[in-house]
Amino acid sequence: MNIKYIAASLLIILISLSACNLEKQIEIVLPEYESQPVLECYLEPGKAFRLLLSKSNSYFDPIPSDDLLPYLESLLISNADVRIRFGDEEVVLNNQVLVDFETGKFYNYSSAEIVPENFSDNFELEIILPDGKLITAITRILPIVPIDSISIEKNAENKARCLVYIKDNPNEVNYYRRMLHNGSIVDSFPEQDFVTDDKLIENNIFVFGTGYNYEPGDTIFNTIFHIDASYSRFLTSIQNSISSNGNPFAQPGVILTNLSGNANAIGIFTGLSYDRVMSVIP
Repeated sequence: MNIKYIAASLLIILISLSACNLEKQIEIVLPEYESQPVLECYLEPGKAFRLLLSKSNSYFDPIPSDDLLPYLESLLISNADVRIRFGDEEVVLNNQVLVDFETGKFYNYSSAEIVPENFSDNFELEIILPDGKLITAITRILPIVPIDSISIEKNAENKARCLVYIKDNPNEVNYYRRMLHNGSIVDSFPEQDFVTDDKLIENNIFVFGTGYNYEPGDTIFNTIFHIDASYSRFLTSIQNSISSNGNPFAQPGVILTNLSGNANAIGIFTGLSYDRVMSVIP
């Protein structure tokens, strides 16, 4: 076939396409959103039993900017029967708001009872919602994996980095959450926050590091959480959902939960064991 004829044909096709209006408004009808119970409960030895029980809201529902408090209160689930059992003990959590000023978090169910340093018994959660539906979960509190040592190193420009070392038990599979804050735990977002397991470490020594990002006088907080597999999956699924948010080509994120029952709840019920060391860059 004549090359000139092919080139002329392609040119005509391109001109025809450019003359077309390729923009078309498409209306997508979404199914009615069904709200789900959302639960977060962290058992931290030495602190009170407490949890946050709320309900999810549609992604497209507007958030009021002028009267936010009533909107937030409308998302809380009240008048639920909340119990946590371990060993021969049963703790009833009352429907009352509790604010933890150390972390900046609040809860709407709590008890004066203190979470024991119990690493052997299962902790069982049972919640009967006002509509009679049930939320259950089982977890354990894992022992703390202590920070073995911290090394502060400086480069030629007097910038500092921080290396954190922990010793891992080679006879079991362990999961960790690593967090690093600069300046404050409450008033700053973590500069590092991720989960990992111990499958790829060498010589049973785990090293968490930073770049040369810090100046003399900076105060940094290194926190190592010893977490279980279900909490690791939960955190990873949240991070994946955040990454897919706003991406039209990504699949919707699915939150992986360890909650059971017929209430179709999402969230996490887990122990919270961690070691934290504050360091000031010299």
